[in-house]
Amino acid sequence: MISSLQFYFLEMRSRVIERNMFYGASRNTFEKAHELRRHMTKAEKKIWNELKSRNLFKVRFRRQHPVDIFVVDFYCHELKLAIEIDGSIHLEKEVSEYDNGRTHDIEKFGIKILRFTNDQVFSDINAVINEVLEVISSLAPL
Repeated sequence: MISSLQFYFLEMRSRVIERNMFYGASRNTFEKAHELRRHMTKAEKKIWNELKSRNLFKVRFRRQHPVDIFVVDFYCHELKLAIEIDGSIHLEKEVSEYDNGRTHDIEKFGIKILRFTNDQVFSDINAVINEVLEVISSLAPL
């Protein structure tokens, strides 16, 4: 868990650097994000090893980033791009409906969401990387 002092400095830094980067996320959302960073899935770890390379993507991604009441798997604030990695549970009707509502709520902030399955990450990471690069290219300012 994040200590009160750590949270205070995170909150103050976000206010100074970029007030809207977290879209009003609460302390609980920050704590959830911190916990999710500590327990990433294998698929998330695999894609994170690629996304953290600024040499390849030329933009900065953050992992398990708070957005309002949600935590997105990966987020690039510069491009307002979120990447979600979905396990097989996301195929269930109830979870899929929740994901659709969550996507709608996050997109209200002008954030584009890319979704990939665990299977895509494990079976063809190069295709995932290429799709991310294409989207970055389309979103990047000239």
